Amino acid sequence: MKGVIFNLLERVVADKYSEETWEDLLDATGLSGAYTSLGSYPDEEIEKLVAAAATALNLPPSEVLRWFGRNAMPLLATAYPAFFTPHKNTLSFVKSVNAIIHPEVRKLYAGAGCPHFHFEDREDGTLLMGYNSPRKLCALAQGFIEGAGDHFGQKMQVEHPHCMHRGDPRCELSITAN
Repeated sequence: MKGVIFNLLERVVADKYSEETWEDLLDATGLSGAYTSLGSYPDEEIEKLVAAAATALNLPPSEVLRWFGRNAMPLLATAYPAFFTPHKNTLSFVKSVNAIIHPEVRKLYAGAGCPHFHFEDREDGTLLMGYNSPRKLCALAQGFIEGAGDHFGQKMQVEHPHCMHRGDPRCELSITAN
């Protein structure tokens, strides 16, 4: 996992709780916390941090990931406004991830293992998003979608009809803007 994700997590935890809370998470996991944005780190480190936060907050890890994704989105919008400005709404932005955002992420962060999404527009306005990644961070993706909704002033309804955490071969998120 690229260090930029760890940097985002640190900033979100520090902004929403405190620097001490971030240090407490590092202490609970035994991790050093020395993450550079361009560095690559074992996926297990993010898993340990999420597990420690889940224990501290008495929440499921999936809820911690959703919270993180949603609260990281304003930081991403500030750091990378060019990814957001061409879009008028959340669904347009979400559909740009494969074609625009992830290729740029790979340029900025060599070796980034970005997931690939499959999209299907439904007649009722729902967007089906297929997600398949060995990291199984579909809850983080959901949080990013909800955070994008906040950015564009839309309330997003996201459901998981299929999920790798329930034994399905890939996740499918049903996304509707309300």
